[in-house]
Amino acid sequence: MRPRHCSTMTFVQDSLESSRPIVTRTVSVRTLVVIRWVALAGQVAAIVLVAFGLGSPVPMAPSLSVVAISALLNLRLQMRRDGRERLRESEAAFYLAFDIIQLAVLLYLTGGLENPFALMMLAPVTVSATILGRKSTVNLCLLALICSTVLTVTHFPLPWAEEEFTLPDLYVTGIWCALVIALIFNAAYAWWVAEEARQLSTALAATQQALAREQRMAAMGGIAAAAAHELGSPLATIAVVARELARELPEGSDLSEDVQLLLSESKRCREILASLGRDPTPDSGQPFSAIPVDMMIEQAAAPHQRDDVAVIVEVQDETGDGGALSGDVPMVVPSPELLHGVGAFIQNAVQFAKATVEVAVLMGPKGLTVTIEDDGPGFPITLLTRLGEPYVSGRGNRDGHMGLGVFIATTLLGRTGAKVEFGNRREGGAQVIIRWPEGVTGLAPNALVTDDVAR
Repeated sequence: MRPRHCSTMTFVQDSLESSRPIVTRTVSVRTLVVIRWVALAGQVAAIVLVAFGLGSPVPMAPSLSVVAISALLNLRLQMRRDGRERLRESEAAFYLAFDIIQLAVLLYLTGGLENPFALMMLAPVTVSATILGRKSTVNLCLLALICSTVLTVTHFPLPWAEEEFTLPDLYVTGIWCALVIALIFNAAYAWWVAEEARQLSTALAATQQALAREQRMAAMGGIAAAAAHELGSPLATIAVVARELARELPEGSDLSEDVQLLLSESKRCREILASLGRDPTPDSGQPFSAIPVDMMIEQAAAPHQRDDVAVIVEVQDETGDGGALSGDVPMVVPSPELLHGVGAFIQNAVQFAKATVEVAVLMGPKGLTVTIEDDGPGFPITLLTRLGEPYVSGRGNRDGHMGLGVFIATTLLGRTGAKVEFGNRREGGAQVIIRWPEGVTGLAPNALVTDDVAR
């Protein structure tokens, strides 16, 4: 059952990592409609306030016509699409592009970049950066830059109450430069932050899915053992009755062959149930019973063994000088978090090792420490501080992997109270140190127990 346990772990990790490029970035119809209604209401309020409150000569009919066209488009979207429906990226980009053009036309009618509301050109691009992909955001940013440039060159006069008031060309050019810089900076910064949040959300979902599969597989082992125990008694009764029938039947009876078949099949059933009920860990009456820590590591490493790489597990004494542990070996519960996390780091070490992977276990006054070292190329120095983040691959992308494995392992071990440190050995090769500090008496949960409790 152990190979199936860890092959499932690898399958989950591979499937989630390979699915990352098709992550959909969309917005719901309701959200986009509400945002556009708020923007249109603000535009109408600004036009009315300037025209009637300040007494400025605003071209009311053309300005309100432009707003009305946008309102009709928004009303059509609201009536023809379900509010819960999510727009495709191309559709959302179309509406945001329309908003940029609509706002540019309004600014053209009311003074171009001399209008203080020219700053609103940032809004559609910022919205795109938070919900759409890089290509759509770049295209919308270019559209906004083109519109801003056109507005710098040509536009209707700014509707001032005082006649013959104009802003210097140098000042208008400065507004254009500031708007261009703000467009590029806001778009890049918003897209970067939103992309990081999306990656973290996807990686956390991958961690939850991997852990759920591990727990289901572990539960299946317990169910199989319980079923084998419950079926053992009736199967033994069937075997006893079949043997009695075989003794009672006269020689040459037509039923002798059938009784012998029944005996052989009942024996086969007992062997199958015995294999189902056989627990890979000694002295364990349930799926998460305590076992020695070195046995847990061997169990996690078993599916990742290679003929050309030796995995050496050693339990050291408190001094950490390489000597064998003189006292009792620490006992841990092989929970899914523990097996998945430790197994992932051992798998990574085996993939990059030349000949040897060493796993040292130290139980000292500061807690339990597991150190995994290999003689491979080691981690890139530039990525050491970022290892453990989602989609950061420590030693190159192999087979399309994108760095979720280390993040999942670190997150699951963190749930057990462990802290993971990454580094390189002086003689070459990578080093992963997993520490459970003193006072942590439960490893997801109650994984670290004393020898007396284990008994």
